[in-house]
Amino acid sequence: MTMEEVAAEHNLKRAFERVARNDGAPGPDRQSIEEVQEHLGEILPQLRRELLAGSYQPGMVRRVWIAKVGGGERGLGIPNVVDRLVQQAVYQVLSPHYEPTFHGSSHGFRPGRSCHTAIAEARGHLEEGYGWVVDFDLEKFFDRVNHDRLVARLEQRVKDCRILQLIRRMLKAKVVMPDGVVVRTEEGAPQGGPLSPLLSNIVLDELDWELDRRGHRFVRYADDSNIYVRSERSGKRVMASVVRFLERRLRLKVNTAKSAVARPEERHFVGFRLWREPLDGETEVLLSRRTKERIDEKVRELTPRTWGQSLRGCL
Repeated sequence: MTMEEVAAEHNLKRAFERVARNDGAPGPDRQSIEEVQEHLGEILPQLRRELLAGSYQPGMVRRVWIAKVGGGERGLGIPNVVDRLVQQAVYQVLSPHYEPTFHGSSHGFRPGRSCHTAIAEARGHLEEGYGWVVDFDLEKFFDRVNHDRLVARLEQRVKDCRILQLIRRMLKAKVVMPDGVVVRTEEGAPQGGPLSPLLSNIVLDELDWELDRRGHRFVRYADDSNIYVRSERSGKRVMASVVRFLERRLRLKVNTAKSAVARPEERHFVGFRLWREPLDGETEVLLSRRTKERIDEKVRELTPRTWGQSLRGCL
């Protein structure tokens, strides 16, 4: 994992192609993907020189707020298009080295994995008799990632200091708030950039392997983690010990108000809830309350009462 790999012409070109496919709004510099593409022949050689020299300075990140399904808002960071290109180029070099070593029970932001594979694994734990879930909520996880701990984790495998310095600069990029105020960032890995999902998995991979070492059955999708146990009593014991590990070792904050030891049918996990039939042991995958409410609201939007038509006529 070297800066020469990151700055290779074919890697930068492939990174821009991926950024262009994902589309997305301009960052604070207001340059669109089309404008960057028009000048790509001039941009890439200069970008390559700066990356190799270690002098590349990421621009600011534009903060936008989107509504969360469960209430409240989630902050997204929109970097400039060229910065997204650089993040994608770094991702393409780091990911092949980290991806094979991630735990098998991690399903978020990974090739060939999804909410469906996460639910399938969770369903298997229930059918094997692990009928209680330890559901802990990480409070503002992406805003609380400790930069020093993350870079220290990266240093264990990434030996090119230019890559480490570049990632630290990306993490500390100033943020332009919706009202125009510019703020410094001392912690966090804002969602929105191509590299953030990989960095979040690198942070939480330490949790995954700690749970594995303790012999727990668990499923994680991004910052949403469930541990499956056989009884409420053991669940409460696991909850207490895992919260200590998260807060003392990983320096993350657990939202105790949103965390619980409960039956799976009482909890929301990646849009679903699980219910095990007590007689035959079969497990059903049901929509969570949040998902059902969101679908009902969408149906109401698409079928206004004033239309006077059937549901089929509204489609």
